[in-house]
Amino acid sequence: MKYFNLLSLLIFIGLISCENKDVETSEMVSDDYFEFSDQADKQQGGVRMIPITTPSGEFKVWTKRVGNNPKIKVLLLHGGPGMTHEIYTSFDGYLPQEGIEYIYYDQLGSYYSDQPTDSTLWTIDRFVDEVEQVRVALGLNPDNFYLFGQSWGGMLAMEYALKHQDKLKGLIISNMMASLPEYEKYAKEVLGPQMPPEVFKEIMEIEENNDFDNPRYAELLMEHHYQYHVLRKPLAEWPEAMNRTMQHVNPDVYVRMQGYS
Repeated sequence: MKYFNLLSLLIFIGLISCENKDVETSEMVSDDYFEFSDQADKQQGGVRMIPITTPSGEFKVWTKRVGNNPKIKVLLLHGGPGMTHEIYTSFDGYLPQEGIEYIYYDQLGSYYSDQPTDSTLWTIDRFVDEVEQVRVALGLNPDNFYLFGQSWGGMLAMEYALKHQDKLKGLIISNMMASLPEYEKYAKEVLGPQMPPEVFKEIMEIEENNDFDNPRYAELLMEHHYQYHVLRKPLAEWPEAMNRTMQHVNPDVYVRMQGYS
């Protein structure tokens, strides 16, 4: 999973290229790709704080648009939940040269957006409604709206598509399955036993004792799970953006919806 979603990214670029097989890349990147003068977010370099209406009141979520392409606009749904858009900054090295417009987006509760403490907000249905409000605010429509979801964002993207398929032109799912219980079963029965036996035993004991605040738990997961199944690089080689994302996780949202892991 080098640079997080590179395979899915390349597949997506390939699909877009197939739709435009007669158009050279140099022609796809129009002269106004980085033109902001006619955009409402021009003073902020593409950043917009979008108001979101929820059962607990109005909040704002952070977005940042990169590029201009009236035919291809990709909204990025990050993982977690409670993580940030920062893990996708490597996209800057790939998508602009293909002329693809993309929008970074921190979901409600994430680092760059408002972080309410009302735990009743952390439901799939409420996040689906949030994505729809963001779509409307950004002016994305069925002629140009591609939704990219990775990890938790992939599950959110699937749920959004089930409810709002008519709003989408394309859906890209990266590094996610459709059932969290099935994943947890796979993690315990397949991934866990790949660890050294004594490490897996210690992790299971911590979980059985609900001792999740034990720093040893995070230490074991980082060393024996994250660098093999989250980002397949030695921890010392993780990109700065990934480390920043890990530092910015909102545990209140993550644990509420995902549990300890």
